[in-house]
Amino acid sequence: MCLLSSARVKAGESVLVHGASGGVGLAACQIARAHGLKVLGTASTEEGQKIVLQNGAHEVFNHKEVNYIDKIKKSVGEKGVNVIIEMLANVNLSNDLKLLSRGGRVIIVGSRGPIEITPRDIMPKESSIIGVSLYSSTKEEFQQFAAALQAGIEIGWLKPVIGSQYPLDKAAQAHENIIHNTGTTGKMILLL
Repeated sequence: MCLLSSARVKAGESVLVHGASGGVGLAACQIARAHGLKVLGTASTEEGQKIVLQNGAHEVFNHKEVNYIDKIKKSVGEKGVNVIIEMLANVNLSNDLKLLSRGGRVIIVGSRGPIEITPRDIMPKESSIIGVSLYSSTKEEFQQFAAALQAGIEIGWLKPVIGSQYPLDKAAQAHENIIHNTGTTGKMILLL
């Protein structure tokens, strides 16, 4: 929902979703497509790339390829990307800033450490970096997000993709896997 609340997207804009094959990324692709955005995604596996395309992306790029940033630049042209949904800012943020359009926004959903950036990459374009956290939402915002997501599921433009499933007694293993594995597809769930 950060696309609508924090990024304030408009139909016709472009969005790049990093890590688009995970549960949050797939939902972002579906929401973006339903709201009339040009959707670009990244995923590291062939299976992940296929799922991203099946869930709303117009194009997908393999972020394990050395030249994937050049491919994105070629796709969006001089204009750049309006919004980037960033799942791993400590790896991608400095490249993200070079991909942004004038007035572009990077929405940081996740990061696992520090990164050094060059502010001059955003100054001439008057771009923004916005951090989001579901836990800092007010009760009213949380209720609004939940209602919008429920409506999306009921109408059919939001279809959660289930990924790995673990019995509850394997929660520690699930946690280890999500931290150390790459190429995640769908939302990991714990079964009672």
